[in-house]
Amino acid sequence: MATPDRVTIKTLRRMAQEGRPFACLTCYDATTARWLARAGVHVLLVGDTAAEVILGFDRTIDMPLDVLLALTAGVKRGAPGRVVMGDMPFMSYQADDASAIRNAGRFLTEGLADIVKIEADASFAPLIEKMTRAGIPVCAHVGSRPQRAALTGGYAGAGRSPAEADAIARDAAALEAAGAVMLLVEAVPEALASRIIAQSGVPVIGIGAGSGCHGQVLVLQDLLGMTETPPVFAEAVASLGPAIQAAASEWVRRVDARQIGPSRPAQPGPENTPPPPATTPTLKDAKPSAPPHSRNR
Repeated sequence: MATPDRVTIKTLRRMAQEGRPFACLTCYDATTARWLARAGVHVLLVGDTAAEVILGFDRTIDMPLDVLLALTAGVKRGAPGRVVMGDMPFMSYQADDASAIRNAGRFLTEGLADIVKIEADASFAPLIEKMTRAGIPVCAHVGSRPQRAALTGGYAGAGRSPAEADAIARDAAALEAAGAVMLLVEAVPEALASRIIAQSGVPVIGIGAGSGCHGQVLVLQDLLGMTETPPVFAEAVASLGPAIQAAASEWVRRVDARQIGPSRPAQPGPENTPPPPATTPTLKDAKPSAPPHSRNR
């Protein structure tokens, strides 16, 4: 079924009730957002994974709040008809409830987000209740929580033991009861994801949690084949990394061969008479000139 021109949280709730899955991908810029919206992607998550895939850090916890706010606003401007989810970065909501609510509100006002996501367990229920009271839609992220990776020495799955699975199921129930309008379940066994879906009355998005969730999300760079070591649950559908490398290599070749310009022959005329060949000036030969009129001004 075709994606409607305007997707809202109400749209996602209706799709979940009707058993129609919805697609989510991470996104970090307006241009990519436009293409993903044209493809029919319903939800664009501006994730703290930008710390790794955009800023080059090794950890998601290095994502600056102000940078993520700017990226989120850019994505919404690129895809105004899609649900844009702002991912609250490390220490933007953990220190105290007042600063958490203010920062979440900034995602809706400055970041233009439709909903915010926080990594949470049942102890965050009072915070989600306060955010909900303030009018901030929240997606509660349970299961594997990457912002806590330092406690375990790295990223890992969750819910593998019966006790851990029970705790995650209780977390999901408590956060929904506190007002979360959506849940995201990461890297848990499919049986646990199914259990959470069965007990929930809100849409459940999965990542590495089996195929039964109402929505599915992946990091875009993993999907496009741009990640050197993607997680085991991320199956690439393209090889965009090598394609970008090939295109850039072709540009290098054209520059080296001075094959720059339109491929079509210009119409004859004095204004199209080619200038005499020139050698590339050295830095000491180059003279300052007026800035060109271009999109890079």
